[in-house]
Amino acid sequence: MSSEYEISDTSSDVGPRPSAYAGDDSRPDPATPFVFAFHSVDEELGPGQRWSTWLDVERGCRGPEPRPSWVVTDQAAVDTELGVLKTGKEADVFLLERAVEAIGDNPAKSSLLAAKRYRTEEHRTFHRSTSYAEGRRIRNSRDSRAMAKKTAHGRGVAAGQWAYAEWEALNRLWLAGVPVPYPVQVDGTELLMEFIDDGEGGAAPRLAQVRPSKELLGGYFEQLRDGMRELARAGLAHGDLSPYNVLAQNERIVLIDLPQVVDVVGNPQGMDFLMRDCHNMATWFTKRGLEVDEHELFADLLTMVF
Repeated sequence: MSSEYEISDTSSDVGPRPSAYAGDDSRPDPATPFVFAFHSVDEELGPGQRWSTWLDVERGCRGPEPRPSWVVTDQAAVDTELGVLKTGKEADVFLLERAVEAIGDNPAKSSLLAAKRYRTEEHRTFHRSTSYAEGRRIRNSRDSRAMAKKTAHGRGVAAGQWAYAEWEALNRLWLAGVPVPYPVQVDGTELLMEFIDDGEGGAAPRLAQVRPSKELLGGYFEQLRDGMRELARAGLAHGDLSPYNVLAQNERIVLIDLPQVVDVVGNPQGMDFLMRDCHNMATWFTKRGLEVDEHELFADLLTMVF
């Protein structure tokens, strides 16, 4: 009488026995011990250093794609603070190096970044926030109440709101082709962006500091007008545009300081901000010898808005 389940000899189906591998050099010898190969890493960081915060922020808080090749995304990278670039009314800007050493076949990489850190309300002297922010909404009602009561949490939210407003503006404008620094990441009240240099390792000067030739002056204005047109096409005005918020990187200009970017239609004072931008820039170019009519510039930009 046989059992319902019979066990058959399957030795012929399980493949060759270990003895069949004798002499096969392609398989490791079980008798050879496995050895880990590793490199020691010094985790002690010096003064003014921290581990890269790239992977500490959410994906949506990292720069838009396609990312420039110079952006360092390695988890082992170290941020080193190199000094102050600028102190401002609402934020200070520091020079930061993000670098990673060569590891195995991966080469060393580094890049210089501008780290803009917004101050909380009690530590800043920027008094025009309300008019710039008209038309903006705060989604979190708890944050909104805290800001209204000016609690410690509310002051931190306000500072972070300005950092995130500039972050969103930079992302939108960089993707639209406006000459702005590439936004690397935002983390709370700190915004990391491309460092605009002068080609010799220093910071690019502000437009107000340069004395360009007549030919270069004309090139600067064409770039500025194109940038303002792209802003207007997106329904926006810089809101605080002046020769001090434009960098001159050799023959190229770059617009900076964009936390107060204004919705021309949604903000009740949007037209006034746009007109002021036109007035500030037309006045500077005219004084340098290039006649620019602020009203013609304003009318030109309005055709892009509507």
